Amino acid sequence: MITNPSTADLILRVLFLFGYALLFALAEIEIEGEHGWAERLPTWFRVNTPGARLYGRILPGKPLTGYHLVMFMLPLWSFHIGFFGGVPWSWPAEATTLAAYLVWVATWDLLWFLLNPRYGWARFRKGEIWWHARTWIGRFPIDYWGALVVSFAVAASARLVTGDLGVLARHAGLTAAFAALTLLVNAGAPRYMRWHAHMRRPGSDERAVALPPGSQGDGNGTSHANENVRPRPLD
Repeated sequence: MITNPSTADLILRVLFLFGYALLFALAEIEIEGEHGWAERLPTWFRVNTPGARLYGRILPGKPLTGYHLVMFMLPLWSFHIGFFGGVPWSWPAEATTLAAYLVWVATWDLLWFLLNPRYGWARFRKGEIWWHARTWIGRFPIDYWGALVVSFAVAASARLVTGDLGVLARHAGLTAAFAALTLLVNAGAPRYMRWHAHMRRPGSDERAVALPPGSQGDGNGTSHANENVRPRPLD
């Protein structure tokens, strides 16, 4: 990311990145439904392997899944596209990028809960979410606070090169703007949930019209056509 954007560019950055987080949250609601942390997705789960144990230390209490390995790396990769499109790499630019990514991930996760009909703000609390079962500080899991603290530390480290706190100040502005936009999304969440329910009302699914005979699922994306077929063992 550009280290010293104009005010207009910074506003556009905030709006673009927040919209990106919102789209990721909405996509995950469509993919996962009410079952978070890839609980019912056809992906692999690991808890006891060395990589999974390391992952569980970084994100306490969470299993490592193939789904999340891809979903965390995809935006991190895309955040760096600018460095391959003409933005010169420097540590202040990298610090700006990583700090924004860390706050972005927490925002994306929170938006998933705020907009998911299974949760909403009322059920976003300790005891309701098994993968956020560890420490909470106030109304937020420790993961969010950790991401926030590390993001500010990374942004502050740019001073070692620039000699000023410009990157940190702009990151603080981005974080505050994300918080304000998140409040707006939360205010509009009931309307989205009503639309979500409307699109899934009984009798509205048209899978049977589009799919070949015998391949229809149950209206929730689950196919039962080959449920009695056992997978072949690996050679």
